[in-house]
Amino acid sequence: MRSQALELAAGQAWDLVVIGGGITGASVLREAARSGLRSLLLEQRDFAWGASSRSGKWVHGGLRYLQQGQMNVTWHSVRQREKLCHELTGLIDMQPMLWPLYKGQLADEVLIRAGLFVYDLIAGKRWRRSMPLAAVQQAFPDLHAPHLKGGICFYEGQTDDARMTLRVLQEARKAGGVALNYAPVVGLHREGNLVRGVQVATSSAQEPLRIQAKQVIAATGAWSDGIRAHVAHDKNSRLRPLRGSHLVFDRVRLPIDATIVLKHPRDRRPGFIAPFQGRVIVGNTDLDHDQDMRKEASITPWEVDYLLETVQHYFPALQIGRQDIIATFSGVRPVVDSGASDPSAESRDHVVWHEDELITIGGGKLTTFQHIALDALQRAKAKFPQMKLDGPPGPILTQPNPSLGVPDSLSAAQWQRLQGRYGDAASAMVLAAEPGTLTLIPGTETLWAELVWCAAHEDVQHLDDLLLRRTRIGILLAEGGRSYMPRIRELTQPALGWADDQWHAEEARYLEICRQHYSVPPVPGSDA
Repeated sequence: MRSQALELAAGQAWDLVVIGGGITGASVLREAARSGLRSLLLEQRDFAWGASSRSGKWVHGGLRYLQQGQMNVTWHSVRQREKLCHELTGLIDMQPMLWPLYKGQLADEVLIRAGLFVYDLIAGKRWRRSMPLAAVQQAFPDLHAPHLKGGICFYEGQTDDARMTLRVLQEARKAGGVALNYAPVVGLHREGNLVRGVQVATSSAQEPLRIQAKQVIAATGAWSDGIRAHVAHDKNSRLRPLRGSHLVFDRVRLPIDATIVLKHPRDRRPGFIAPFQGRVIVGNTDLDHDQDMRKEASITPWEVDYLLETVQHYFPALQIGRQDIIATFSGVRPVVDSGASDPSAESRDHVVWHEDELITIGGGKLTTFQHIALDALQRAKAKFPQMKLDGPPGPILTQPNPSLGVPDSLSAAQWQRLQGRYGDAASAMVLAAEPGTLTLIPGTETLWAELVWCAAHEDVQHLDDLLLRRTRIGILLAEGGRSYMPRIRELTQPALGWADDQWHAEEARYLEICRQHYSVPPVPGSDA
C-alpha cells in the first residue's frame, strides 16, 4: 500500500515536498496546506520517530536559556507556550513546577526570581508565586533538603509530544496536505544546479521514484546534515546531536504529585522529576550523542546512574534503585554547533539554510515549532505569493465541536484529554468503541479504545508505531506492556489486518526494540 501511495504521489505536481515527519515538518506541512500549497510530507520511518516522541514532554519557556542570555529563544518560547496552552487544551496543560530555595544561596535565588519575573512579563500574566517551607514540605514529604527554606512555584506546559505531532498532521491533512510515513528520501532531484524534487525508495521498485516539487524543505532534525550534504558547498557538519535520556518509575514507588526542579548533587545541572500519564519521569541528561544515528537512541549505564543519583540524593528514604525503573527513553536534539565545551551551553535557537533552492532547518525546540515552520516558509515566499505569512500566525488546531457533550461513559477530564489528542475524531472513537474498551489500561491514563482506533485509522505500519507513538504504552508499562500483549492482540489485530505470522513477527520485533532501547541497560561487566 505504501508503494502505491508513493507511485500516486510521483504522478502529481507538488508545490512543496517536506522531508521529515517530526513536529517541525508537521508544522511546515500544516502552514503550507493552510496557505493553499499542494504539499506532501515524506518520513523515512514513523511520524514522530525521533526527538518528537522522546522529549521531556515540556512546552516551556526555557528558564535555563534565559540565564544563559538566550533571550530570543526564551521570548519566542514563552509566547508560543501561552498560545499553545490556550489552543491545545487537553493536549497541553499548564502544570505547577517547584524551584526549591536554599539558605545561603542568595545569588541563585536572585537569578531565579529575576528570570521568572521576565518570564511573566513576556507571558503578560503572573504565573509565579512563593511557597513557604511548610507548603514545600507538605507537597514533597519525602524530600530531603537540610538547608531548604521554601521555594518558588511557576508553571510550564506538559504535553504528549508524539500526540501533538499527530494532531498537527491531522490538521495539515484536513487542509489538503498529504503525509506518508515509511517513505525514505534517498536523494534529491535536480534541474541544473537547483533542487526541484526528491527521490524516494520503495519496496516495489529497484530504482527510486522521482517526486517533483517547486520547493523542498528538509525538517529532519538531528539528521539534517545528511540532507545538506547533497547540496552544501560547506561540507562541515553544522549540527551537534545531543542526547537527552529519562527514567520512568511507578508513581507508587516514587510518589511525586507535582513537578520539582532539582540540581544534580555533583555537577549542579538542573533536572526534573515530574508526573506523566500515571507514571513519574526523571530527566534529563544532555550529552554528545556518539551512537549510530541510523539506530534508535538508547540510555547508557552512566546516564542511568547519573539520573538515579538525583533521586537517591533528594529522596534517600525511598531507597530507589535500578530495579525500580519501569522504562527509559532517549532522544537526540538537533542543536546547532557553536563549539561550546559544555553541551548544555549550546543555543537552542534554530537556523534555516537556503542552498541550491533546498531549504534546511536546523536546531530549535519543541515549543517553537510553529515559529520555526513560518520562518522556513518565508524563504520560499517569492515562489508562492499566495502565502499569507505576515501578521499574527493562525491557530495551530481547529477546536472540536463545543456542542458535543461529555459521553456518559467518560469523566469530563477523560473527554477533554481525548478531544485534545484526537480532535473531532474523539467522537467517532467513542461511538465505535467496543464494550469494555472505554476503560483505562492499568497503570496508565490510556483507554483500550484508543489502541483500537489508532490501529484502524492512524497509519500504523508496525507494532511499535502503535505502542510507542500513537499511545505511550511502551514507556508506561514494564517490558513495554508484555503482560498485556494477549489483550492488545485481541483488540488490535483485526483492525491492523495482520495474519497470525505477521503479528508474531511484529510482537517479537517490538519487544526487542523495548529491550534494546527502552529498558535499563546492563551494568558493564555484569552477567545480565
